[in-house]
Amino acid sequence: MSSTQSTSTRSTTSIRSSVTEFTTGFNEAVGPVLAEVFALEQKDLVSAGLPSAVVSAGDALPEATLVRADGTTIRLPDELAGSPAVLVFYRGAWCPYCNITLKHYNENLAPALAEKGVRLVAISPQTPEGTEAAILKDDLSFTVLSDPGNALARRLGIVTAPSTEAQDAHGQLGFAVADNNADATAAIPFPTVLVIAADGVVTFADIHVDYTSRTEVPVILEAVDAL
Repeated sequence: MSSTQSTSTRSTTSIRSSVTEFTTGFNEAVGPVLAEVFALEQKDLVSAGLPSAVVSAGDALPEATLVRADGTTIRLPDELAGSPAVLVFYRGAWCPYCNITLKHYNENLAPALAEKGVRLVAISPQTPEGTEAAILKDDLSFTVLSDPGNALARRLGIVTAPSTEAQDAHGQLGFAVADNNADATAAIPFPTVLVIAADGVVTFADIHVDYTSRTEVPVILEAVDAL
């Protein structure tokens, strides 16, 4: 497979550079006290590292029933229909780092994958309304689904939750993660990218404990090219 993509759709900006620019403005907007809360949360996540049992290359993708933005359900194997795929687990439309990433993937990853016949599916634990919001925000061209209760994410071992201090900070900013999740809890997945072969086997897994860090497009395309 070739990783060549049209220069008319590919951005030269990395996710990391967009995140750095956003974080500077965000910290100025929320002030030093709340900025420090989120910085400490990220530091603690990195220090704790990954759970002991997370999905890795060679694992079979678990069965799962997911929910579309219109509220209808679909089995993940039916969605993938025997095609290779890239699965992106994100926290929700409320997360600006997720929105930056999904927008970047829409512009830079989705066209390249489409040329290769590889599906791109983004998954979060939010309500179908949240899924619809994520799609509409940046006119996403790929499939976006809800994983109520993190059922699939739990089987992959990638579930976490914001710290108590971070949730308090969210409240001061006017929202709560639990209000956005289908199961009304604050449980969310670590930002994760999985490459799935046509036979349903995971061939690549990149899990980020720091939610401001995401898998860059060239890394994903290299993993896809290895299929």
